[in-house]
Amino acid sequence: MRVADRMKNLGTETAFAVSAQAKDIALSGKKIYPFHLGDMNIKTPESIIEATKKAMDEGKTGYCPTPGIPELREELAKDIGKSRNLKLTKENISIQPGGKPVISKFIMAFMNPGDEVLYPNPGYPIYESQINFHNGVVKPYGFKATDSGFELDIEGIKNSITPKTKLLIFNNYQNPMSAEAGEEEMRQLAELCVKHDLLVLSDEAYFDITYGEDQKSIASFPEMFERTIILYTFSKKFAMTGWRLGAAIGPVDMIEEITRLNVNDESCSNHFIQWGALEALSNSESETKRIIDILKERRDVTCEILNSIEGVKVSRPNSTFYLFPNFTGAMKKLGFDKVEEFRKFMLETTGVSFCTREHFGIRCDSECEHYIRLAYSGIDVDQIKEGLAKFKEAVENPEKAEEWRKSH
Repeated sequence: MRVADRMKNLGTETAFAVSAQAKDIALSGKKIYPFHLGDMNIKTPESIIEATKKAMDEGKTGYCPTPGIPELREELAKDIGKSRNLKLTKENISIQPGGKPVISKFIMAFMNPGDEVLYPNPGYPIYESQINFHNGVVKPYGFKATDSGFELDIEGIKNSITPKTKLLIFNNYQNPMSAEAGEEEMRQLAELCVKHDLLVLSDEAYFDITYGEDQKSIASFPEMFERTIILYTFSKKFAMTGWRLGAAIGPVDMIEEITRLNVNDESCSNHFIQWGALEALSNSESETKRIIDILKERRDVTCEILNSIEGVKVSRPNSTFYLFPNFTGAMKKLGFDKVEEFRKFMLETTGVSFCTREHFGIRCDSECEHYIRLAYSGIDVDQIKEGLAKFKEAVENPEKAEEWRKSH
């Protein structure tokens, strides 16, 4: 079989590879505690399901307008406009089959081959994959660890910008680190984008998964909306991960280019699901609060247990459903110097399945600490307690790790 050369540049979402390993081990009869994938085991609110069924019964099963049904675009413009302090109409909205397509369409529409693109590292691996696939130049930027979490390396970003730098991808409320940029960080980043005339993809997939803190979008800063595409998804806020519906939001001229790609890629997003999404925006505020409350309890329990383990440090983030604990001390205690080896040991001996820093971009030369990512969106509190109890026991028994290494 002949494969196009460009396929060599296409990466993957490595969390799915970990998921496949976990399934293989589960087939052998071992219980798995799934912290690896940012999926949700919380059911989509019933009102959304019923609205979608009603739309199907009414025959809304054919094509719809390429940028989405007007009713949903109008309601989303109100919702996003209010939460981001922006003035929007339906013309600023292009409905997408999930949030992920916004990444590739932004890159296809606004990056030429050879253009440099700044993107977060550690970060969502699809950024790097799509930049490479479309023959851009990857320019990763990093973060600084603090006692309360992670901060943008603004100076590093500033020093990375060259005349060839055209785009910047910014993921506040971030996967995998739950990094949340403060007002001053975003102001400095916005000023850099304006100064160097960078177009921005603001990935706001987790904008609404916050725990009592006020959210802010970089698109609301001076001179930023006219150069920014917001990535929006229904997946997290309404527990609709498998429904695959999202949106690109931005200035009309940029949105028109995104919608032109819709015509070529999928004609339109799923028609009847859009009516379910309209119900979500209109009548599901209490359900969203319920989802947030469930996730908050899971976060608190997971943080408490992790911080009770010798050699583990993690802050309590105010957003997303991920934790990015530092396991350097625990790994040293067990005799591991490679985090991927540590991950396999834990998966095979305890059933606790998770991703590591290595699944979210190439480690920088300056990095000397070891981190893992735990997603608590798909595991109930009782299973969190049970799984992490086994995890803690394994960390406290170096002899078990030594036995495992000898057998491998």
